[in-house]
Amino acid sequence: MVLRVLGLLALGYAVLVALMYFGQSSLLHLPHVPGRTLLATPERIGLQYEDVNFVAADGTRLHGWYLPADGADRTLLFLHGNAGNISHRLDSLRIFHRLGLNVFIFDYRGYGQSEGRPSEAGLNADTLAALQYLERERGIMAAEVIAFGRSLGGTLAACLASREALAGLILESTFISVPELASELYPWLPVRRLARLQYDALACLQDGVEQGAEGRRVPVLVVHSRDDDIVPFRHGQVLAEAAGAELLELRGDHNRGFLLSGEHYTRGLARFLASLPGPDADGDRAID
Repeated sequence: MVLRVLGLLALGYAVLVALMYFGQSSLLHLPHVPGRTLLATPERIGLQYEDVNFVAADGTRLHGWYLPADGADRTLLFLHGNAGNISHRLDSLRIFHRLGLNVFIFDYRGYGQSEGRPSEAGLNADTLAALQYLERERGIMAAEVIAFGRSLGGTLAACLASREALAGLILESTFISVPELASELYPWLPVRRLARLQYDALACLQDGVEQGAEGRRVPVLVVHSRDDDIVPFRHGQVLAEAAGAELLELRGDHNRGFLLSGEHYTRGLARFLASLPGPDADGDRAID
């Protein structure tokens, strides 16, 4: 009987390991939570916007919104988290519009009205395609773009900034990497060995720092809450240290900390934006 019970436990553990290995994408990419249907547009909160359709390098058609701001000389490329779609980010769009920024927000492949299925390579390709859209169709150069990434989107933003000469980088509630976060969420599983997804923000920041001597550094702001219930605060601390960046500390949980922190959050963003060099500054950038 004991051997039978042990055998069943071993079998159950093996099945769990197999599910973790083969089902990683479904565990991380959650376009159907709460859903792919766009529930509203920026018009609901009184903001003008344009529907945008553009194509990634592999031909995948993507959808987003471009929100102009009067007199703006900077454009925020908004990279959202692993669940939902652009219609769930209206609160953030309002905040960044009030800060005087054009905003371009889009859905990754498999999210919202964008075609395809999500993958790590695909989401990185989509992010690059969004920047190229701004350059080619809007005449907005990378040196005028601030990449903002929340949670999963922060890993994409960090890797984009390690390759492109951006105006700035904001990482909000971002994790160090998938293996690092998963090892904390599932300490009873060998997740580092099982990991097929990386989304390694720390590696991208470190690559950028190594290139820093070759040009001006991309200014970085890291935003994180000590109360984050999904991505522990230490992830923000590690990323800020790696980038030599300010850490803006919030209060509240992972998904609503920026709202609960109110003016403290918006003032921190405003300070960072005011500290950025002018859009006509010369020189290449690498991550700071």
